[in-house]
Amino acid sequence: MDVSAIFARIVALIGAVALFWRKLQGSAPQPAWGTTPIVPEAKPQGAIPTLKMPTARGWHDGQKPTAAPGLKVNAFATGLQHPRWINVMPNGDVLIAESNQVAGPVRSVFSYAMQATMRRARALGVSANRITLLRDADGDGVAEKRGIFMEGLNQPFGMALVGDTFYVGNTDGVVAFPYVANADRITAAGRKLVSFKPGGHWTRSLLPSSDGKKLYAGVGSLTNIADNGMEEEEGRAAIYELDLAGGSNRIFAGGLRNAVGMAWEPTTGVLWTVVNERDGLGDETPPDYLTSVRDGGFYGWPYCYWGQTVDDRVPQDPAAVAKAIRPDYALGGHTASLGLCWVPSGTLPGFPDGMAIGQHGSWNRSTLSGYKLVFVPFENGRPSGPARDILSGFLAPDEKESYGRPVGVALGPDGRSLLMADDVGDVIWRVTGA
Repeated sequence: MDVSAIFARIVALIGAVALFWRKLQGSAPQPAWGTTPIVPEAKPQGAIPTLKMPTARGWHDGQKPTAAPGLKVNAFATGLQHPRWINVMPNGDVLIAESNQVAGPVRSVFSYAMQATMRRARALGVSANRITLLRDADGDGVAEKRGIFMEGLNQPFGMALVGDTFYVGNTDGVVAFPYVANADRITAAGRKLVSFKPGGHWTRSLLPSSDGKKLYAGVGSLTNIADNGMEEEEGRAAIYELDLAGGSNRIFAGGLRNAVGMAWEPTTGVLWTVVNERDGLGDETPPDYLTSVRDGGFYGWPYCYWGQTVDDRVPQDPAAVAKAIRPDYALGGHTASLGLCWVPSGTLPGFPDGMAIGQHGSWNRSTLSGYKLVFVPFENGRPSGPARDILSGFLAPDEKESYGRPVGVALGPDGRSLLMADDVGDVIWRVTGA
């Protein structure tokens, strides 16, 4: 056995002992969900945080996710390479960003363990760095045409079409490309609008304003809780607003550790996002969340969470804590809620207006969470009730394997379906009425 294998086993043993010890400390807390969640008191985990992630298995022998009653699911496309994000074009073409996190330098025993665990879960590896075009010309719910729309990108994620310009959120910035209607491919050189620091939380989601004048971009933090100091986090943990006509950009809202999916609530015109919160404080502390986003708003990271609950591990800024805004809706601890899509009433039978959320799933709690596509109902522009599952069954009952992991979600081209990217199953799933 080589040295690396021995080291990996030692790290795994340490993690298993730490996990067992935490289980002995008491029963699992109740999931922190909804507008008034019970967020347990923080229990800092110290130098050996919980590390638990299922092995990526994929789907076999006709397996597929479990659809909620009244719904059905089919594979819109299979055989992709780590599909992360979805953009539906005006002509019905479906664009898929295929990309992955790539390994950085190993700086500690935990860093080594984290990378080994993420590789096993297929959350770290080679990035395809392309956007694939899928087309369902006959409308049967399965894409029969597939081709490379763009390639040679840098960990692409967010996509947006505004007029005759196609925007891509690469990890190092937003790039604009000329687009011809109904084009099967873009090969022209791009023009970078803004640069972002790569590393850490690498995804760069995009959302255009309804009038096409502005573009919003999510940029996550470099580290968990500004571990290397706030200077290293400058310009991160924020949602940016880009003025497409004037060329300027600014931070629209900050203190958002990793804001990924974004969507407009149509009755109020308010921007909403889902945010992945910090690690190392317990299974349900703090919860990831869905929130409206105020212009100029500050949402607490890294100083505090769920409003103004101070994180004692962080050198404090009382003025920042005092202005921290409490999020609107808790989504459970470490669910890794990434995808977000507004779903109008009637899109899926029995589902009112609301938001669909792709929960990628946890890696850092004693009992795994997420691994679902969920729905939060809205009324009068606000969350109005408990969440419901749309798709589940991505995780094996013993939590040792994952068949898939939900990421991006979008309305289907027909307006009567949802599409969801599964980056472990390498599938785009399509959900409709049964």
